[in-house]
Amino acid sequence: MITIAIVEDEEAYAKQLTEYIEKYQQESGKRFKVIRFRDGDEIVEKYTGEYDIILMDIQMQFMDGMTAAEEIRKLDTKVVIMFITNMTNYAIRGYEVDAMDYVLKPVSYFAFARKLERAIGRIPQTTGRPVKVNTPEGIVRLDAGGIYYIESEGHNLIYHTKSGDLKERAKMQDAEDKFVPLGFFRSNKGYLVNLEYVDGVKDGCCMIHGETLLISRARKNDFMTALAQYMGEHY
Repeated sequence: MITIAIVEDEEAYAKQLTEYIEKYQQESGKRFKVIRFRDGDEIVEKYTGEYDIILMDIQMQFMDGMTAAEEIRKLDTKVVIMFITNMTNYAIRGYEVDAMDYVLKPVSYFAFARKLERAIGRIPQTTGRPVKVNTPEGIVRLDAGGIYYIESEGHNLIYHTKSGDLKERAKMQDAEDKFVPLGFFRSNKGYLVNLEYVDGVKDGCCMIHGETLLISRARKNDFMTALAQYMGEHY
């Protein structure tokens, strides 16, 4: 399912965009979840990083769309932003926030559908297990399938991924609750490992991507059971 945020203070345009998305859904077979915000400050204050596409009006009462986009980019570098406006002179500023495109008011369905298709093509592809990590630099959306293991380091979690390491201030217990249903298992107090990448188990340790991670005695039997079950289901 693709999640779209509509940030539009005019009811008529918000309704029209929602109807266009519903029509496109029927024609394309894609599924959408639409969330409406009435001003730029609303989406910024409540930003969760769950959106794939943001349809952003520019002229709004409390926070204009360009300022809202600038604030969102500080938190989320992946979301696709498309402005809905009757003003073309924002194009240069749009590049600064990596806006994908503009839809000019009044909005025609044909133009909207073409640009929505482009926006969908810009959504980062995952294997269907997307997760959000709140790093000091902002929200990063990851595919859980690209995480080798998660390490506890003080009050932080270190995500060891295919694209590098990421740090998040969070508790290991919270990560365990989130990732165990996605094929992870806690091998000891300090590691939550992706069972997909376990290359072997030897001398009370598991090997993952060239690293040797300790399996605690108390968790060894449960770990081996979880690993065997995972391998049986996926291989």
